[in-house]
Amino acid sequence: MPERLRMREIAGEDDPALRGAYTLLRRTFPPKELVPLGEMQNSLREREARVLTDLRWHMIVALRGEEVVGVGSGTYLGSLNVGIIGYLTVDPEERAGGLGARVRARLRKAFEQDALTIRSESLTALVGEVEADNPWLDYLVRRRGALALDFPYLQPEVRSDREPVPLVLYYQPLRRPIKRLPAATVRQLVFALWRRGYRIAAPMRDPRFRRMLRALEGRRTVGQIHLPSARQRRARAR
Repeated sequence: MPERLRMREIAGEDDPALRGAYTLLRRTFPPKELVPLGEMQNSLREREARVLTDLRWHMIVALRGEEVVGVGSGTYLGSLNVGIIGYLTVDPEERAGGLGARVRARLRKAFEQDALTIRSESLTALVGEVEADNPWLDYLVRRRGALALDFPYLQPEVRSDREPVPLVLYYQPLRRPIKRLPAATVRQLVFALWRRGYRIAAPMRDPRFRRMLRALEGRRTVGQIHLPSARQRRARAR
């Protein structure tokens, strides 16, 4: 009989589940999309030291016994009252049971508590970056009211020897459905992701960041990008 599944948050940089979580992340994400383990440990040190103001970083793990079979991480950003989903993955043998959605729900609960503590209000939205042909993005758009934002977003290089990665930035509103997002809000989100989420010291000096801002010039709002159909995704996978 399999051991009971349990879920909890990583407590600190010495938590024994942290390295197991990072091992699972390495099996899922290519190096160009995965920040070094040391960056995650730094985020945990900052949280433990209570030096953060409106920023909170979380990592949720699902365990069977001592084995990490699911991971979700992300950052609450009080200035925009959003939860930014960083990484979300589960062991392939656990995917049929909906564990990924449960880990994400637990991470969302942590963000919601942050919003109440820091802003004294409910969480406005969840934000994340995924590849355009990821079935999870299609699910969020069709079933959860997310906006896959129609502009050329780049995830900054997470390692010095890597290039920025073209991804889709999505915005999932939690209070009421929306069809478009103000372009000013999108600019703020992109800056917050680069400057505060990825710790890029001076985003405005980066020509690729400025290129994203130029793509938003003259636009009042940003709507939904056209996503590939299930048939197109299958064809690309062959």
